[in-house]
Amino acid sequence: MPNTNVHKIALAYSGGLDTSIIIPWLKQHYGGAAILAVIADVGQGDDYEQLKRKALRTGADEAVVAHVTEEFLTGYVWPTLQAGCVYDYKYLLGTSMARPLIAKVQVEAALAHGCDALAHGCTGKGNDQVRFELAYKALAPHLRVIAPWREWDIASREDALAYARTHHVPVEQSVEKIYSRDQNLWHISHEGGALEDPANEPPEDMWLLTRALRDTPDEPAYVEIGFEAGVPVALDGQTLSPVPLLTRLNELAGLHGIGRIDLVENRFVGMKSRGAYETPGGTLLVTALRELEALTVDRSTAELKQQLGLTYARLVYNGLWFTPLREALDAFMRAALARATGSVRLKLHKGHALVAGRTSPYSLYSTALASFTMGELYDQKDAEGFINLIGLPIKMQALLGQAGRAAQ
Repeated sequence: MPNTNVHKIALAYSGGLDTSIIIPWLKQHYGGAAILAVIADVGQGDDYEQLKRKALRTGADEAVVAHVTEEFLTGYVWPTLQAGCVYDYKYLLGTSMARPLIAKVQVEAALAHGCDALAHGCTGKGNDQVRFELAYKALAPHLRVIAPWREWDIASREDALAYARTHHVPVEQSVEKIYSRDQNLWHISHEGGALEDPANEPPEDMWLLTRALRDTPDEPAYVEIGFEAGVPVALDGQTLSPVPLLTRLNELAGLHGIGRIDLVENRFVGMKSRGAYETPGGTLLVTALRELEALTVDRSTAELKQQLGLTYARLVYNGLWFTPLREALDAFMRAALARATGSVRLKLHKGHALVAGRTSPYSLYSTALASFTMGELYDQKDAEGFINLIGLPIKMQALLGQAGRAAQ
């Protein structure tokens, strides 16, 4: 029966298969409630005016676009980069970082336009439903949440395509080309289709941002990335704002086939899934900042930062962005990287980003100490006492063991 308790719904709208069919479905099942399609531009490169027209043509009453690519980088990507986040050994969290911002944009639009409900197109098996709804709880706990994938009888992408045909909703996906993709300026993800069997190699024509190795240049290229307190600010000595900086790195890395991963990951909801990700420029930034940290961050801080980075990665992946813990971790990361200023030179060649040099005015590396040449700063004779003190518990354990065996 139609639901008459909802009058206006803000839908997080991408124009993809799921959100496209949700508009007519909401109209049908929620008493003709008004639909506000909210589009977040996080650098996916869509034609946003065309997306607005499509939303209106398929039943939305209003459509708005929020251009938040720079906010995405400075407020979400850079903090996650500084934390050194890598989930399940490989994943650089491109989708995970974007979801809280998209939800924030959606909530702001809902409140500004008098909506009493929020809707999303996430399936009931994925992580994104958690990310969206935890953000809703933090930012607008009074608004009702509608998750069509948990309500309707559509059970597969094939069903969704059939629904789209029946309701004359234009979509790009087909039974033959049924990848589910998510893109922003940091990355693009691919799921579904041939990837559902982890025994299958990802088809070459699936990749969109990175060249096949056979098509990459035979000669390497070099790029120098400059950082201030762990924030990327320059390429090859030229100061750049975040969007053009990452755009250029995406182009360079993609040209050399850098940034592909094929991952079987542990979803927050408890199952394993398989996806393929392209993060070309992000791979360069992660590599470069890690090298700069090695030069400028002391050992104890670096060790703790590495441990907390795992916590931060799990927090971001699980949708816990708007939490006091994330804010506290950000404070630590900013302090830990206060002197991570300098530049790192990378050599790009055939899918690899190799470090070709690092410099920093705050470098903790001392040539005088590290050199094999004897110097005044380090007396090698001191090492004997150091080893004796560190080894005392080991020595005592061995002596006690010998005494015990002798007594038997």
